[in-house]
Amino acid sequence: MAEEKEDVQPDDEKETRAQKSNKSLFLVIGILVIALAGGVAAYVLLFSGKGHQEAKKEEKKEVKSVLIALDAFVLNLAEQGRFLKVTMQFEIADPSNQQLMAEKTPQLRDAIITLVSSKSAESLSSPEGKFQLKDELLLRANQSMGKDIFKNLYFTEFVMQ
Repeated sequence: MAEEKEDVQPDDEKETRAQKSNKSLFLVIGILVIALAGGVAAYVLLFSGKGHQEAKKEEKKEVKSVLIALDAFVLNLAEQGRFLKVTMQFEIADPSNQQLMAEKTPQLRDAIITLVSSKSAESLSSPEGKFQLKDELLLRANQSMGKDIFKNLYFTEFVMQ
């Protein structure tokens, strides 16, 4: 029986050593995880501030947009006897494109007249129809310029009869 006790004691020592090594392994892993999390947090804090400042600079650059008003349009709609009077302003993101727009105003007006006169009063009377018209006008206007210079379009007058 003395031999059995000796066999049991080395197993107990092995279990104790294994538990100690497991504890130290968990401790090392825990420290590494905490260090990694701290490193990630430091990276985010240091470099997200620069990104935020760059985003603010871009917003300030976008503020320089220019609104250019076109003369009012009085157009026949697709339905006989229906008319639309519309006045609009185009927003240009880069003020240096004003000269290009001034040169191509006849092409722009032609594109607008062709598109709007093909619409029915029913399709333009709903808000969705007006938004769709805006999108189509912006697309055609940028196509007539040869590049994307228009940022947005605003209806300043919209009267149907």
